Amino acid sequence: MRMLSNATDAFQSYDYPISAEEIIESDGDMELELPNGTERLGDALSRSAPETFESAEDAEFAAFSGVSSKAIGRKGYSDRDPICMGEDGPEEVSF
Repeated sequence: MRMLSNATDAFQSYDYPISAEEIIESDGDMELELPNGTERLGDALSRSAPETFESAEDAEFAAFSGVSSKAIGRKGYSDRDPICMGEDGPEEVSF
């Protein structure tokens, strides 16, 4: 994904295994460009990172998992997913 391209390049440069703390210390101030703003890589990793990453792919997945709601479009919007039984979903919006 384009928003993590700089972070992906950084993840490729590390020797694995590596701790989340080491990545945050090294590149935690890197700004991730998100659809609705920016966020620091260190903030994203601190939300979902395990103690140690075994590969660059593991670190990238943790960063994807940890980004805030600035990375999504409209909250609660989906034109494909049905509402689960017993739940009240968002009101339908027509454009």
